[in-house]
Amino acid sequence: MNVSEFLVRYLRALGVRHVFGYPGDPTVELLESCRRENLDFVLARREGTAGLMAEAAGMLTGLPGVCVSTLGPGSTNLVNAVANAWLDRVPMLAISGQIESKREPYFTHQVVDQERIFAPVCKWATTIQPHTAAIILRKAVRTAMAERPGPVHMTLAADVVGAQAVDDRILLPPLAAQELPFAFGSGTAVAGVVSKIRGARRPVILAGIAAVRGNASASLARLAETLGCPVVVAPMAKGVLAEDHPLYAGTLDMACNAFMWQFLAGCDLIIAAGFDAVELIKPWSVDVPTIHVDSTPNTDQIYPAEVELVGPVAAILGALADACAGEARWTVAEVASHRNALVSKYYEGRTAGRLNPTDVIDVVRRAMPRETIATADVGSHKILVGQGWTTYSPRSTLMTNGLSSMGFSLPAAIAAKLVHPDRPVVCFTGDGGLAMVQGELRLAASLKIDPLVVVFCDNSLNRIELKQTQREYPSWGTLIDATDIEKLAQSMGCDGAVADSAAGLERILAQPRAATRPLVVGVHIDPAQYLAQF
Repeated sequence: MNVSEFLVRYLRALGVRHVFGYPGDPTVELLESCRRENLDFVLARREGTAGLMAEAAGMLTGLPGVCVSTLGPGSTNLVNAVANAWLDRVPMLAISGQIESKREPYFTHQVVDQERIFAPVCKWATTIQPHTAAIILRKAVRTAMAERPGPVHMTLAADVVGAQAVDDRILLPPLAAQELPFAFGSGTAVAGVVSKIRGARRPVILAGIAAVRGNASASLARLAETLGCPVVVAPMAKGVLAEDHPLYAGTLDMACNAFMWQFLAGCDLIIAAGFDAVELIKPWSVDVPTIHVDSTPNTDQIYPAEVELVGPVAAILGALADACAGEARWTVAEVASHRNALVSKYYEGRTAGRLNPTDVIDVVRRAMPRETIATADVGSHKILVGQGWTTYSPRSTLMTNGLSSMGFSLPAAIAAKLVHPDRPVVCFTGDGGLAMVQGELRLAASLKIDPLVVVFCDNSLNRIELKQTQREYPSWGTLIDATDIEKLAQSMGCDGAVADSAAGLERILAQPRAATRPLVVGVHIDPAQYLAQF
């Protein structure tokens, strides 16, 4: 095998089904190997969106998403997506072509030091060579998957991509540490943890993305039910507890942010179950005793924890449920009362007779099946989607809340439809976010997939405009010229429609949809509700 053939066969053995990228001269052999080995290569419209697709694939499958770029501007365009995966804790293998090895030390045209550029935003930056191809791939996969997961960048030179692979044994590493049974003994320290939980009258579980990665949903629900305590989730962990569960208590750092922090402040113990502080938009602001349960120690120290339980999250939560059984701390009615108050807060600021952002989310949620995958872009609408979109299973609401890069939602929706072709997919984006990546609508049409793309149109970078308003500045540099969404969609081979009322949106979504192309709906909202929420 040459290096490209080996690389593609290794990815197939790993379970990778799609490679997302924008190729160049140094990656021609890699493309041919993908074709011969039936590994789908998805040609994005630019390297950055290819990387975001790969990130979304990693979110959905738990395996590294794979993206490819060429050298020079191709690799530098990929940096943002790699950084996104880095802060979102998503496994990724990013591969960039490079000039021939013998010319790299002195040639200048399109040559940048890729290892130095990517090193600050990935777990490992390295170079593939024929005599170390297998060991590099094994280390790259294991590094990307190890807690906390993240991207690995590999440089593939033009004189290596087609060279014979000397080290060509396809041997996959363990993709995760073996999870042994976890039980609490009778030691003094352990007894103190159990007594602390048993002694709490108003405990709360704060669940995050490590609980999703650790497949901890069942253990999380059992611990909550054992303790009779509510569960608050971080945005990227939506669905780790079904949001129709009677103990679900809302999403942190989204809409109704102050209300949710007040709720946590009123508790007497927080069990941080796989909660990663990278998701915090605002500083940790409560002085409540906290127990840290995660696969990694609490080295961030963004929130203080008196106790750290480090290991497999699902097993630890299960052991806590076994050790801490007792009377329920909260009544179902108390949690329901909190949720009802949260819902009332969520709808504050609506303008009668206008299409409000919450109206859009409600109409779409009613129209879409329970198993729908939703993707949310960055902007004011994300804050409302993060609280108001009901999610019933993990890995079903995709958003970036680490780096929080605009333009994420549409590439993520395309990847979601490729990874799960039988599940409905809805993409929520703003007119600003769509403008960054709208060329990918043509890709979605060419792939014959049918995500529903809902565009919140307010002709503004609203999150920034709100900050201008708060400082009594005029809207300057934050206004966007209106786009005819229907015509844009049609020009990209998609179906398009426009709605300016909830009833109009309902009519559009009630109509039969084509199964082979996206429907792009521009919803002309009144943004006044954003001001009340934020």
